[in-house]
Amino acid sequence: MQSSNFEKIVSVIIPCRNEEKFIAKCLDSVLAQTYPKNKMEVLVIDGESGDKTAEIVGSYSEKYPFIRVIKNPKKITPAAMNMGIKEAHGEVVVRLDAHSIYPSDYIEKGVGYLKKLQADNVGGIRRAVPAKKTMAAKAIALTFSSFFGVGNARYQTGTEKPREVDTVFCGFYRKEIFKKIGFYNENLVRSQDMEFNIRLKRNGGKIILVPDITIQYFPKSDFGAFFRHNIKDGIWAIVPLKFGVRLKLRHFIPLFFVLGLFGSFVLSFWYYPFIFATLGIAVLYLSAALYFSAKLLTEENNGSLLLFLVTAFAVRHFGYGIGSLIGFVKLIL
Repeated sequence: MQSSNFEKIVSVIIPCRNEEKFIAKCLDSVLAQTYPKNKMEVLVIDGESGDKTAEIVGSYSEKYPFIRVIKNPKKITPAAMNMGIKEAHGEVVVRLDAHSIYPSDYIEKGVGYLKKLQADNVGGIRRAVPAKKTMAAKAIALTFSSFFGVGNARYQTGTEKPREVDTVFCGFYRKEIFKKIGFYNENLVRSQDMEFNIRLKRNGGKIILVPDITIQYFPKSDFGAFFRHNIKDGIWAIVPLKFGVRLKLRHFIPLFFVLGLFGSFVLSFWYYPFIFATLGIAVLYLSAALYFSAKLLTEENNGSLLLFLVTAFAVRHFGYGIGSLIGFVKLIL
């Protein structure tokens, strides 16, 4: 990248809450950036963490004046982003995820591509890596790189060249865009980035996914936590419908799966042939899970994870589908 990419003041916003296990790694990767520190400010928006997150970030801010801690009494991510944007002095706003680490040229490349591609939001590829060395953690991380696990979400499965997309993970924004279309919707505990990016596109904005910008993301490491996380994701994938957001087909597939499986099972108590539909759906799903697991593990050369990966896919889809059903109930009520 050219030195002219260092002209912009960059405001890095990191929403976080109870991230004591990951926030230091995240901040260390920020400190390792090639982008000049005198052109950066780092705003860590802490949602009243109940662990040592604020203490850890405080130790960094004492040592590095360009790192600031801001309290977020509302605790939720969209409120954190809005607080950070209002406090930001930079021409470029970068959202970072506290559960992730970033290569040293991450900010340099992001700012460069924002200028080069004349985009309003630029993002990279999110690569899930195991948070622990357990079989479950490895399997959970692999689900994020599979079409069967995440559908056609390009920011997770990848792209060979820069392409215009509907949304990206985190992202580099021109600050002026927030004056044009407003801030994040604080009614959305999750999916606020998706709703914001849809608004951005509707107003003529351009969102570009770039393959050589990468992020290492640490997902949940055990099946129980992963299941609960996906229930929440499922709920907040549906709630944006209330605000006129049009969802992709991939957001509804886990819901259709859960409705078909459990719906046919319940109906079989009144009309027993429905049990064959239940069995058919179960067999089709298990066959697909085994196929995609075997395909992925062949590429990874690690067949020992087969049962763990099938379980991880099932946990993801059941959790997301059940959450989506809860989300629809919330919409109705």
